[in-house]
Amino acid sequence: MRLFSNRKRPAAAGPLPSERLRRRSAPLLPITLPPVPTEGVEPGPACFADVVDPILDVFASCRTAEVSSAVAPLPSDRAAVDNVKGYCFFLDADLVGICELSDWAWTGEPIAGHSHAISILVAHRRPIRRSEPGYDWIGGGAQVAAEMRAMEIATVVARYLGTLGHAATAHTMAGSEVDAHQVAVAAGVVEPRHGTLTSPLIPGGYGLATITTSLALPCDGPLAARGFLEHARLMTRHWLGVGGTRPGWRRLAGQHRPWHLGRYPMEKVPRVEEPTTLIIEDEVQRVPARHNFFVRAAAGDLGPRPKREVARFIPKAPHGMATSDMLNRLVPLQHGDTAPEIAPGTEDPDHNADTVKALGHFLGADMTGVCDAPAYVWYSHRPDGAEIEAKQGNAIVFVLDQGYETMEGASGDDWISGAQSMRAYLRASMIACTIAAHLRALGWSAQAHTARYDEVSHIPLLLRAGIGELSRIGELVLNPFVGPRFKSGVVTTDLPLTSDRPIDFGLQDFCGKCTKCARECPCGAIRFGDKTMFNGYEMWKPDVDRCARYRITNMRGSACGRCMKTCPYNVEGILAERPFQWAAMKLPFSRSWIARLDDRVGRGSINPAKKWWIDIEMVDGTPVAPPKGANARGLNLERKPRDESGFAIFPPDIAPPGPEGMAPFPLDREAGVAAAAQAETPQVARARSTGTNTHR
Repeated sequence: MRLFSNRKRPAAAGPLPSERLRRRSAPLLPITLPPVPTEGVEPGPACFADVVDPILDVFASCRTAEVSSAVAPLPSDRAAVDNVKGYCFFLDADLVGICELSDWAWTGEPIAGHSHAISILVAHRRPIRRSEPGYDWIGGGAQVAAEMRAMEIATVVARYLGTLGHAATAHTMAGSEVDAHQVAVAAGVVEPRHGTLTSPLIPGGYGLATITTSLALPCDGPLAARGFLEHARLMTRHWLGVGGTRPGWRRLAGQHRPWHLGRYPMEKVPRVEEPTTLIIEDEVQRVPARHNFFVRAAAGDLGPRPKREVARFIPKAPHGMATSDMLNRLVPLQHGDTAPEIAPGTEDPDHNADTVKALGHFLGADMTGVCDAPAYVWYSHRPDGAEIEAKQGNAIVFVLDQGYETMEGASGDDWISGAQSMRAYLRASMIACTIAAHLRALGWSAQAHTARYDEVSHIPLLLRAGIGELSRIGELVLNPFVGPRFKSGVVTTDLPLTSDRPIDFGLQDFCGKCTKCARECPCGAIRFGDKTMFNGYEMWKPDVDRCARYRITNMRGSACGRCMKTCPYNVEGILAERPFQWAAMKLPFSRSWIARLDDRVGRGSINPAKKWWIDIEMVDGTPVAPPKGANARGLNLERKPRDESGFAIFPPDIAPPGPEGMAPFPLDREAGVAAAAQAETPQVARARSTGTNTHR
């Protein structure tokens, strides 16, 4: 929990105060390197690090960028540096430095034309204690976890530079031709100090990765020596997080909590026996994945333009293009063979639940929950028409924050929106594939479910696992600490697990009083009105036709997350916000004025200090300044509730049948409008369903 806001701190400056470190004026010659800090924790008897080689192979196959035939327009050297460093920090690098390459940097054959290097450092996760839940699976894995994160960042950014027309290669644990430590010293990321190679801003070990590139960037100098008083002043400010940087004091940074509890105090949120919205389980139909409107667009159901644009609405922005291929290549790792024997010590459901949560958080998930996976959460058919079997009975559900700072600098529907989703989707895929492979190695069946290939619906699992409540945004679960600003990943398994319970933090009442997302939705897809029933669920059902069309065909951005951007629960995460979160949870009378206060202080408007990226669009494979510009919306405070008589919903009986696969099934919007007008109210459904299998 940070004490100081970072609203005025440029996002490209990073989470740590590296700008306060003095630099040498002259390049530092290659030096004899001292030892690198180590984890200092004995490997657990079943460390996850033993199953990550297939993931490393995927990144090894992607580490050299394909270079566009044209070079993207970059406004200035400063903008180019902010763009590169900001992207690294957006992907959760801790430190980034740039230097020129010399012969001493290469350990293999130098790559022709590569003149500069970008050094990326990711700090070790907090060491796990032997007494903590999860030690068996996590102990000894800090170096692997840090290097995997650094590998992900370097590979994505290298491929991004390729789309801008500059040759680039990632040098990581998956493959390297450079001395990462010498480069890190030259770039001012680490320094030899007190007999070890360390950073003054990182208390322990770290993982490194390097990008070599033909893009000439202004360089950072090596770190200069500091006197005792200078170092003490630096560390005092760093310890407290002055200026909005991440505090060096681990308690303020949330690193004191046991790994199975995670970063956020979800254990303080009230738990209930059933979700806070009605679910009539006997009436929930298993639907085919073909019902997804992005799949429908690809099949031509929404017409020729959405069919054409759905293939490019993410990769038309270079940041999105940089991620897509790796997501596709990870799909085969979602399944795999299960070891023939069950590992001893994995039969206790309470212990297993704590252990998988610890592993999820250690690998980078922001929150993790577990629950059962009833048959109705499984899709009935794949998009190609193949039938899906509801296999494993339990689910591990985790979420990834899409990044508050970047969302602060965006409109929500501009050229970085798609990249926010893809960043979370790629990391969710890596985490899900790692957990699933680890469980299979222990003798338990497990399958990962990701944005690229899902066999389950995430929404009911997020509710059952206590991650959040259904919000006015519609088909979106909202969490009390990160709001709607996340993407999810799921692992289904037959590993015995003790389920978490749903949560109730007053969101149904809050969303009933706040209509900000409906007011700010650029395509009118979110209801101002009351909840209705849809396929057995009580929800503010959105008009997914309008939503999908806008996200797919948005000509002034890539995709859309405007509702997430403007939600009052999209908070920074500083101490000053906690009283308002507590009041919204505990004091119903405060919710209306908290929603109004959000507007009065301008929350949801664009913060220029947080824009690190350069707006680029890929047009026929060429990077150009977007011909139609970028969305730059302010808050629409005057907008009144709209006439919702033309609102449409598409229940299973008017949606494509699963067995027919991708055969075109043109959208019948008139039937959708009629279905919305005739939708049952939750009050009628609750009275009608008394005595049937329901939640709430």
